Amino acid sequence: MRIRKRPSRALVPALAASALFLAAGCSADPGQSSAAARTPDAGTSATATANGDQPLAVAAAPAAAATSTAVARPGSAGAKARKSSLKVKSYDSHTRRAVISTVGKGTSSPSPTGTPTPAGTATPGRTAVGDVIASAPAPGAPDGLLAKVTKVIGETADGTEVQTAPTTLDALLGDDDAKGTVPVDPASFDVERLLPDVKVSWAKTGDIHSGPEGTKVPLGSLRVDVATKVATAEGAPASAAASVSGFVQVKPEVDFSYGGGASAASTTSTASTGSTASTASTASGPGAAYLGVSGDWTSQWALKGRAGATAKPVRLPFAKLHADPVLQVGPVPVVVNLDLTCYFEISGDGRVTVDVEQDLKGDFKAGGTFGTAAGWTPVNESHMDSSPVRTSVTTAGSVKAALGAQATVGLYGAVGVTADLAPYLRGEAAGTVTATTPVGSGAKSDVAASGSWALYGGLDLSGTLQIQLAIFGTPVIQHAIPLGTLHREWKLADGKM
Repeated sequence: MRIRKRPSRALVPALAASALFLAAGCSADPGQSSAAARTPDAGTSATATANGDQPLAVAAAPAAAATSTAVARPGSAGAKARKSSLKVKSYDSHTRRAVISTVGKGTSSPSPTGTPTPAGTATPGRTAVGDVIASAPAPGAPDGLLAKVTKVIGETADGTEVQTAPTTLDALLGDDDAKGTVPVDPASFDVERLLPDVKVSWAKTGDIHSGPEGTKVPLGSLRVDVATKVATAEGAPASAAASVSGFVQVKPEVDFSYGGGASAASTTSTASTGSTASTASTASGPGAAYLGVSGDWTSQWALKGRAGATAKPVRLPFAKLHADPVLQVGPVPVVVNLDLTCYFEISGDGRVTVDVEQDLKGDFKAGGTFGTAAGWTPVNESHMDSSPVRTSVTTAGSVKAALGAQATVGLYGAVGVTADLAPYLRGEAAGTVTATTPVGSGAKSDVAASGSWALYGGLDLSGTLQIQLAIFGTPVIQHAIPLGTLHREWKLADGKM
């Protein structure tokens, strides 16, 4: 794991709210569901191909396949994607030119005269015009490469230089079917700390762990802890110094599904003379597809003091994480790009002094599913169980504190799904009151003054399906599709005096 540090910051300015870790169809009332029972629904079964073959296996690519490549040559014999000894030596995203060499055979040799091979010439045993290439992350293509060769420029000392153009996954997967859920290695995340007191822990099989909480974190999980001071409300006494602390723990998984079944079909038009005028072969995209992120979620956070909150939520991002897990879909390396931003968000009137904390556990699933009848539609679920909370609310006012995560998931550098999960705790008090209660314990509240108070837990969820999901080979999304915004909350405790 690589960790990048930034200079210490005070209160981070409010950020534009964006889509992240969960979305619309969510069961927000406290509840529990089995993570093992979560499976993506691609809108159609992907259990067998149209010709009766077994579906392609979907699994995490082994370390040895870190530079793997698959090649297909549509329209030719043996057009199906196959593993290849070719390797993307370098790629220029501005010109879309790539240099391709053969793994295990050294670099390719230039022509005997030392000049490049004439444009358009295909070197025997190497790439040719029309080839579709899928590559794991490579120099110049950190998000992986999915491209079609449109021109062979010539030979260089490093390999064959080619001109490429964008293409889609159906050019490689064709009529095959594939479906799987693959855990993301917690050690594979790049971590950028945005605040000084951020600690990262993870644990994986083989008794391998990292960070101060590494031995306590469940296998396959990633935990980010933070503790920081926040601006105190104007006029607040020194004793009302404000701070936030807590952690987010996620066990992320990538859900991928592709359903072939939209195969090439020949169409023939006949002239009035009865002779065949033309024959054209056309191909549509897949019959089904799904891309999403899911996993187990645990968070615990506390807000103390009188924060200088405002009616508009102020977001404090404290860590950014990025990973590029490679899924091996049959012979094809499918590169998934996963970004995660952990944040605190505070809003209120700046008058209430609180000492609140809450634990949440549950699971989530967010993504987009494609079917030929409905097109792209959202898939969103969340089940959260709120544990007992101890809270102290002093003086009249209101405050809301969330500890959430904003995530994006895409393929080969093209963002497909954004989602935002923000579990929160909201407290409000009227009159002058100090109330303390251990929620769920059955104990009576300790009250120091007259008034009323209430404490709520809840979830704010939103998200978006992006046009880039057409990378599957499905019809282009004409505009971003909201996953829907869901605001649900439940009362944890209240009191009247």
